[in-house]
Amino acid sequence: MKFVLVFGPQAVGKMTIGHELENITDLKLFHNHMTIDLVSKFFDYGTKEGSRLVNLFRNEIFEEVSKSSLYGIIFTYVWALDQKSDWDYVEKVCNIFELRGGTTYFVELEAELDERLVRNKTPHRLEHKPTKRDIEWSEDNLIKTMEKYRLNSIEGEIQKENYLKINNTNMSAEEVAKLINERFAL
Repeated sequence: MKFVLVFGPQAVGKMTIGHELENITDLKLFHNHMTIDLVSKFFDYGTKEGSRLVNLFRNEIFEEVSKSSLYGIIFTYVWALDQKSDWDYVEKVCNIFELRGGTTYFVELEAELDERLVRNKTPHRLEHKPTKRDIEWSEDNLIKTMEKYRLNSIEGEIQKENYLKINNTNMSAEEVAKLINERFAL
């Protein structure tokens, strides 16, 4: 079982690259908005109820996938690296797979803000993330989140064996997926 965590700030390309990686491997994509958008029909993500349900659905999916015969899963996540609770969450999720003999892979994406603002409006993103269709709100949220949290690591901060950091500002999703696949022999 392979667990590939693709993380980075909003609109950096996590889901799009995840789709491309899914296309060239036997991994299944579970992007973070699959649960956020499901729950947001009932409760806003930031609310106590919304957050609880998102985490509940994600954990149940991780548990079932980790016990299954699937080849592996790609999960996308906006990791606030300056928040201990996010580090704890990542460790908890990785442990679900590792305790059953799975291997975890960490792929960090970074891109310039101007490029992320362009990507925030792409048809692919808006098709798969209904809560991002309010562009004004989405752009404001992207900027405020970036100002509030540190969403990319400091050099040497991530001490994982299977770790790759990519600045994909000027790379296509296909190029990045191919690079990830080749690096980790997925």
